[in-house]
Amino acid sequence: MNKSKRPFGKILMTLMIVFFYLPIVYMVVFSFNDGKSLTHFTGFSLRWYRHMLESQDMMEALYTTFSIALLATFISTVAGTIAAIGLSKSKKIIRNIMEQINNLPMMNPEIVTAIGFMLLFITFKVEKGYATMLLAHIAFCIPYVMLSVMPKIKQLDPNLADAAMDLGCTPWQALVKVIVPQITPGIVSGALIAFTMSVDDFIISYFVTGGGVKNLSIIVYTMSKRVNPSINAVSTLVVVIITVVLLAINLAPALAAKRGKKEVIVRRNRVIPLTMAAVAAIGIMFVVGLGSGGGDRPFEGQTLYLYNWGEYTGENIIGDFEEATGAKVVQENFDSNEQMYIKVANGESYDILVPSDYMIQRLIQEELLQKLDHSKLDCLDKLAEEVKGLPYDPGNEYSVPYFWGTVGIVYDTNKVTVKELEREGFGIFLNEKYKGDVYLYDSERDSFMMALKSLGYSMNTSDEREIQEAYEWLVQCVKTMDTEIVTDEIIDNMAQGRKALGLIYSGDATYVMDENEDMGYYMPESGTNIWSDAMVIPKNAKNPELAHAFINFASDYDGAYDNSSYVGYTSANQEVIDAIYGEGGDYEGISAYLPRTDNENDEVFEYNEETKKIMGDLWSRVKIAASNAD
Repeated sequence: MNKSKRPFGKILMTLMIVFFYLPIVYMVVFSFNDGKSLTHFTGFSLRWYRHMLESQDMMEALYTTFSIALLATFISTVAGTIAAIGLSKSKKIIRNIMEQINNLPMMNPEIVTAIGFMLLFITFKVEKGYATMLLAHIAFCIPYVMLSVMPKIKQLDPNLADAAMDLGCTPWQALVKVIVPQITPGIVSGALIAFTMSVDDFIISYFVTGGGVKNLSIIVYTMSKRVNPSINAVSTLVVVIITVVLLAINLAPALAAKRGKKEVIVRRNRVIPLTMAAVAAIGIMFVVGLGSGGGDRPFEGQTLYLYNWGEYTGENIIGDFEEATGAKVVQENFDSNEQMYIKVANGESYDILVPSDYMIQRLIQEELLQKLDHSKLDCLDKLAEEVKGLPYDPGNEYSVPYFWGTVGIVYDTNKVTVKELEREGFGIFLNEKYKGDVYLYDSERDSFMMALKSLGYSMNTSDEREIQEAYEWLVQCVKTMDTEIVTDEIIDNMAQGRKALGLIYSGDATYVMDENEDMGYYMPESGTNIWSDAMVIPKNAKNPELAHAFINFASDYDGAYDNSSYVGYTSANQEVIDAIYGEGGDYEGISAYLPRTDNENDEVFEYNEETKKIMGDLWSRVKIAASNAD
């Protein structure tokens, strides 16, 4: 009977190994992909490794990750070991209470711990950055070290230290020469867990960092919001580093065993510091040469704090600006206008923000922005007329456009015809012919825009009856169409033609059409959202002079071209638009790149707090209806 179970057990184990490691193999293979797709291999290339090594953000994140992991591991291992030894000598009631307290951080959801640390630093007005991340990592690693060391201490003879001191040892000698060698396996396992937890952590790091300090988890999260194959390269590098560390840890004792028991003990005690030192050396090597110098640099030594959307800058613009000015750019990323607003409203200081139209309107209303000094700007005449003087900032007193575009329908021309789109507009999302073949974008603003425009209403309506009708339209869509609600994964999925159609931003559609010639982009005649993201200077900016210089640089031809050609969204610079869309341009003839400007039904979003709350609540219900339909 037992023998009959063995083949099943082997098969199950094999399937588990495949389940865990196949995604890693897949990631490693696609790190060498020549194309930008994350799912379609187009040829072998080291392009993304080169991009990774040239990326200051990624190299700094790599250094931050491993330097914090090494420091946190060392400090938490020492502190946790001493605390565990001290606790073993305490009274039973105190020991039991402290053990329960020690278990709390491990049992708590990480988000609770993260918010607790964030509130602690805010309360005591500690500036968030490298130091706060390190302190947080030390704090959450200590309980894991204590948990590993305590069982080994309990196995010791309680009279061992006393016996050592009776034989002439000082208390310190008894600790380091008698106690510590006996509990070394527990210390080593605690250090390994602490190192792993620190390298792996995202949630706590995300909440306690600031000043542009990012570890790999944060930067990978930021990169995953848009198509960027460098995510595969940097992840593969981490896998290689961790594999080397694990091989060193596992092979060193086996090799040492051949040289005798004494040498085994010595090597066991040295392996962790040596491997971690090797990792630190690797991290330091990667950040060598990140600086630049030379030339006339008017802002030498100054720092610009930029708060921008993730993956919203070109490959070279930040480095070129630093080279030209001598300044350092510290860029933080946000996922939504609302996330950005919370930080700014709470007084966090940045020199430049890149919010969307309706959020700029809100920031102006709440007096959180300062007016631009037009005498320091030489870029306004270079902008396309369509992005000047928009309703949220009629005189461009507060903002200079960065990107602009539309929201429309990306579709597979082999499945959907233009005649159908012209006849049905956004109503095609209710056509059961495409049931199970439709993507919706997870944004209440744009989804309600689609529903309202399909019903013939303004997307800026505050009429609750019209909003309710739009809600019912969306519920019908998710219930009858087997709709998949997604975010930026729609980009690569539609580039591979996985569904017939989806709601998408024009810049993402540009990439999709560039990757797949069978894809098209359509904006219904009933109207759509003409959106604009713009650069603004917060009222509490510390370096507005440098901020004006960056606005000029990002709006000039070279900076704007680098941004637009890499990201895919439409530049605000008219010359860049003509070059990229025109003959020989990066996106020659791709209709999604060029926003529509001649439809009277197109609108710009206006800020309305009450309407936003209503739509946010109703959109949550739409997603619940979608999950129930599944």
